[in-house]
Amino acid sequence: MQFWFEFASTYSYPAALRVEALARQHGVPLKWNAFLLGPLFQAQGWNDSPFNLFPVQGRYMWRDLERICGDLALPFRRPSQFPRHSVLAARVACRFADEPWLPAFVRAVFQANFADDQDISQPAVLERCLAPLDLPGNTVLEEAQSPASKAALRAQTEQAVALGIFGAPSFIVDNELFWGNDPLEAALAWTRAPSPVKKTY
Repeated sequence: MQFWFEFASTYSYPAALRVEALARQHGVPLKWNAFLLGPLFQAQGWNDSPFNLFPVQGRYMWRDLERICGDLALPFRRPSQFPRHSVLAARVACRFADEPWLPAFVRAVFQANFADDQDISQPAVLERCLAPLDLPGNTVLEEAQSPASKAALRAQTEQAVALGIFGAPSFIVDNELFWGNDPLEAALAWTRAPSPVKKTY
């Protein structure tokens, strides 16, 4: 199962903190794919998160996220800045996607943003996320800012568009797209028993 996430995405937070354990329980291999929502929003003529552009939707989302985190016993603090710039964190996740420490780093960044209200655009914050993993933060961030790493994130974001992804989090199983935190269980169930319903479009 492919897990597509954006560090600035609110609903990606609970999904990122529970997806690995659930996938392991189901015996489903998991691929972590960071991408950027900004280019997708810009293509629709939006210069901000739709949760900021449409206040009614935004108010609902924040309350919904509080309920979700409460049910999952996840710490939550509404970020004082939203959305935060996530490019550097995404470059790290894209560049080191195959490293065994990547899931722990992803969770640490989400917790920094949505539990500790830290500015994840700052290298010092990301270095603190890397420190418990016994990784050289300066070296990791320097590699993440290389031309090759920047190109890799652009290519991965373009791939997300090509796959029909329009938001985060998204899960893909056998070319079937599931969007949002709630459908995570449905995506995992699809890996074992795909629905007989065929696409009509």
